Amino acid sequence: MHVRGRVTGIQPYGAFVSLDEHHQGLIHISECKYGFVGSITDILHVGQVIDVVVLDIDEYTQKISLSLRCIETPHASTVKRVDVGYVRKHYWTKRSAEIGFKPIAQQLDGWKEEALENITK
Repeated sequence: MHVRGRVTGIQPYGAFVSLDEHHQGLIHISECKYGFVGSITDILHVGQVIDVVVLDIDEYTQKISLSLRCIETPHASTVKRVDVGYVRKHYWTKRSAEIGFKPIAQQLDGWKEEALENITK
């Protein structure tokens, strides 16, 4: 839902926005804009009237999460480009490790021995 609000406070982690007399939400610094945000004060200031998107309303605490980023169009530099027909794989593990899918329990004793050898060196 798109709503309009007024910035009422700024902290290093985000900005508080008053939506009406009874409701206030938070724009986390990561929801201010696409890309890196060095300081939220470079983007927002207290008293500024802005349009935001309601991301979430916590059912129990009634906290409202807001976003400016959802309104803007991402710049070409922040969108990942994938060439047609070729997708580069990213491996999160070491390719040379030949552990495979062996359970951790099978490897634990070897890891302990290796760690003890490294400590004594």
